[in-house]
Amino acid sequence: MPRSLPWVAALLTLVGVPAGLAVTGGNLEIVMTGAIACWLSLLMLLVGRWPLTVLIVSVCCTIAWHTSHLIGSGWAWPSTAAFVALALAGRLRAAVVTGIVTIGYGLAWDGVVEQLPADRVLGQLGGEALWLAAALAVALSYRSTRRWQDEVAARLAQSLHEQELDALRRRAEERVGIARDLHDVVSHTLAVVGVHLNVALDAFDEEPEEARDALRLAQDVRGRAMSDLKSLVDVLREGNRIETPAAGLEGLAGLTDQVRAAGVAVTVTELGERPEVPAPVATAVYRVVQEALTNTVRHAGATRVTVTLHYTPASVTVEVADDGAGDAGITEGHGIMGMRERVAALGGALTAGPGPGAGFTVRATIPIAA
Repeated sequence: MPRSLPWVAALLTLVGVPAGLAVTGGNLEIVMTGAIACWLSLLMLLVGRWPLTVLIVSVCCTIAWHTSHLIGSGWAWPSTAAFVALALAGRLRAAVVTGIVTIGYGLAWDGVVEQLPADRVLGQLGGEALWLAAALAVALSYRSTRRWQDEVAARLAQSLHEQELDALRRRAEERVGIARDLHDVVSHTLAVVGVHLNVALDAFDEEPEEARDALRLAQDVRGRAMSDLKSLVDVLREGNRIETPAAGLEGLAGLTDQVRAAGVAVTVTELGERPEVPAPVATAVYRVVQEALTNTVRHAGATRVTVTLHYTPASVTVEVADDGAGDAGITEGHGIMGMRERVAALGGALTAGPGPGAGFTVRATIPIAA
């Protein structure tokens, strides 16, 4: 259940009850109408912790006011916010049973006790039943959508974690292979050079020509070893740098596709010419986008998110902005703290908070090392 729901329910009740009573002619006395609306609104502030209790108290109060002739219309609809909150809390059956009991009580009271005309009773209570059914249907649809998005976000996070572990495993295997090659090259070179140096040392006085040949061979072996070592070092350097369009864009494309599958429209915009980005910077950009999109799907309730990458020769700026709940939807937890620490370790800065208009915005600027 969203944390802002009690306040939203209280506000809607405060406005909706007087409006409903005025439209239906239930009570036009300002003091009584205001008192009823305020009381029901105060109850709504507790709906986040005790949704069923609040609904029962709200319905009982409405029945008491109605049977005391303090209001002339409304059995279930004044408690609409409480019905919706209970459904969002996952207790749809309790909400439906309470609604049926309330409508049934109203039918018995108006038809038997008050002996109102049958067409009037059926019209009013039938309208209330349709209104309540529509409200519960909307609540159920919203809850199902949120559960689906949460499940997609969880799968997204798990998939990305598995991909990261697989990439780390492959990197470790590559480094083990490179270390083995380095060991073979260095040990072989030192052994061969050592043999030729011993030959040169033994023949230096008596056979200087043989000593020169041995030194020449040692020099040749050393040259070949230096070439091999340079190739291995180049492999290590390539492992620490990525070509931006390949790995970076392929990874972000996978992220955005999975977020679109959760029902959120994603737009990716790139500004400037893409430079060669060091692997730590590219990884940080990827993780910032990953965490921001995961938060958007899981918490923000957004329908649209924009990812902007701005490249300059000195830095990369990434911004992820959604149109969701802003600071009410996402709070700073371990995910945002982790993003900030990762960016700060590279000499950059990250900000996260409500956007200029609405929604939530994550923005990180990371320098590119020369």
